[in-house]
Amino acid sequence: VVSEYAKDRPIIFSSFHPDAAQLVRKLQNTYPVFFLTNGGTQVYYDVRRNSLEEAIKVCMEGGLQGIVSEVKGVFGNPGAVPRIKESKLSLLSYGKLNNVPEAVCMQHLMGIDGVIVDFVQEISHAVDDMIIKPLNEGLREGDEETETKSKLQFSQQELSFLLKLIPELIQH
Repeated sequence: VVSEYAKDRPIIFSSFHPDAAQLVRKLQNTYPVFFLTNGGTQVYYDVRRNSLEEAIKVCMEGGLQGIVSEVKGVFGNPGAVPRIKESKLSLLSYGKLNNVPEAVCMQHLMGIDGVIVDFVQEISHAVDDMIIKPLNEGLREGDEETETKSKLQFSQQELSFLLKLIPELIQH
């Protein structure tokens, strides 16, 4: 059904159940498959669902392309982000905190690939207001290419505040 109707739309399959995610991967290789996890914010009988480290194992064993974690799980274990990246997996997040622009910006700084939000337009605009995008000057004589990067517009004081705020946010 997806193959018939997806057309050119980007599609990602995902499941909270490790076996289901791995089965979807075995059944097709057209679309990426991600493992959904609470990132350790809840405990389940199936230990594969209880941490970002276990999520990495599920993805590596099943040939999955990435992890979608509850944002509190990522904020509670920021050291897992580099391990996920080293494993060549994508990392997305979901959760109520993703409706807070500062939390989304913090994830950008951490290297998270994408966020799932309830208020796409509002969060997009708020995050855009926090990002400085230098003008791309194009190719200069003698330069192979100029690189355009975006920088978050935070003062040291604001960044310090955000880092202190994270433990408070993940407790609620």
